[in-house]
Order: sequence, then C-alpha cells, then structure tokens
Amino acid sequence: MIVRVAFAALLILVPAVALAQSRPVPATCTRDLFQNEAAMRQRQYRMQQVATADQATQCAAWRDHVAFMQKARSVFATCQSGRQREENVGQMDQSLADYRLLLANRCGGR
Repeated sequence: MIVRVAFAALLILVPAVALAQSRPVPATCTRDLFQNEAAMRQRQYRMQQVATADQATQCAAWRDHVAFMQKARSVFATCQSGRQREENVGQMDQSLADYRLLLANRCGGR
C-alpha cells in the first residue's frame, strides 16, 4: 500500500515546471522532473518485484527507495515554486517519513 501511495503521489507531483517562476531555476529542471517521473515508474516496478521477497531483500529495496526519494524531493524543491512546491515537497516528506518508519519497524532501523 505504501508503494502505491508513494507512486500515486509522485505521478501527481510531476507536472511540468511553470513558466513563471518566482525565482531562477536550473536549466535542467524540465529534464530533471521528467527523469523523476520515469525513475518513479521503475521504482514502482522494483517495489512490486520485492513485495513477496525475504525481509533482507525488502529492507535493501526500501533503503534504496528512500535514497531515491530524497533525490526526487530535492528536484521538486529546486525546480518548483509556490503552492505546487509546498504540496509536492510536503508529500515527499510524508512518504519519506512513512518509509523511514517502515524501515525502523521491520528492518531494525538499518
């Protein structure tokens, strides 16, 4: 369920960079946002693959997913502004908190 929530959140989060930004953004933002979407689809597939795997495999996948989500969050924080940025970064923060709790509860915090 967490995988579906995180994936759904990211699909909502990936709209194109608004043309009118209140602050300068890197020229790579359009590409970076597109890559986030593609990578999230790959992540969803990977998470589905490990759904029935042993605990060690799941824990490794979840840790890897947290690292990815931290990078994806950074892209949203850098490439978006205003309400869109607030919503997307907030949703990423919540998903990260959920996965960290999952790691703490099922993987000994490792």
